[in-house]
Amino acid sequence: MLEEITPERPKPATAGPATPLLSKVPQVTAIFWITKVLTTGMGETTSDYLAHALDPAVAVGLGALAFAAALALQFSVKRYIPWVYWLAVVMVSIFGTMAADVLHVGLGIPYLVSTVFYAAVLAIVFLLWHRTEGTLSIHSITSRRRESFYWAAVLATFALGTAAGDLTAMTFNLGYLGSGVLFAVAIAVPAFAYWKFGLKAIPAFWAAYVLTRPLGASFADWMAVSHQRGGLDWGSGPVSVGWALAIVGLVAVLAIKQRRSTAVAARAPRR
Repeated sequence: MLEEITPERPKPATAGPATPLLSKVPQVTAIFWITKVLTTGMGETTSDYLAHALDPAVAVGLGALAFAAALALQFSVKRYIPWVYWLAVVMVSIFGTMAADVLHVGLGIPYLVSTVFYAAVLAIVFLLWHRTEGTLSIHSITSRRRESFYWAAVLATFALGTAAGDLTAMTFNLGYLGSGVLFAVAIAVPAFAYWKFGLKAIPAFWAAYVLTRPLGASFADWMAVSHQRGGLDWGSGPVSVGWALAIVGLVAVLAIKQRRSTAVAARAPRR
């Protein structure tokens, strides 16, 4: 699904010198998409677990601190490091869920309104990013400014996906399993359009990226919630641990592949 997308040729930045960096994001492969979906589900159930185990205000505060620390670590490294990158994604998932829940649970804003709000936020991020840098390609993340736009977009996609998943499950009464099936079908649309109808790589990627959030979260919620709510009643804690272990396993595979590719590149004769 959107495996090894070839990015469009980026345009040069229109404002300010870029700080040279190596690529800070992974290649888009099947493992990338599987890991991404797992982080969305793990973030959903972990956020729910913390909100019930702790005072909600304390949970949000801890989530914000962990998110800031993980993002600071990601910005501090000079190249893509699997465990650093995916730790940041996990923290974005947890905090993005909390941010979306604050609008509904804390402020009483309907899911439809919060979905439209976060869609507008994401659109603004994309607009500013493209106007400033001339591209939305994730393979052009080679400056601090582009990296800042990238993570702002990632956070917005998580908040949007959370709100959209809750909208279909709760407001439209599809339930978590029904929502999971809906988004599983929906995420195949940009992949098929890219494959058969020439949809460009960048919009195909970001459309699928947004949909991974409600896809993973819907199935994770289905596993976690009670039978009365249409779920398997495994509990948010056990589901979070199970999905976290799967993420750790996949990130370990990615780290091994990264070391091997680095070793091969180091042995290759320079032209």
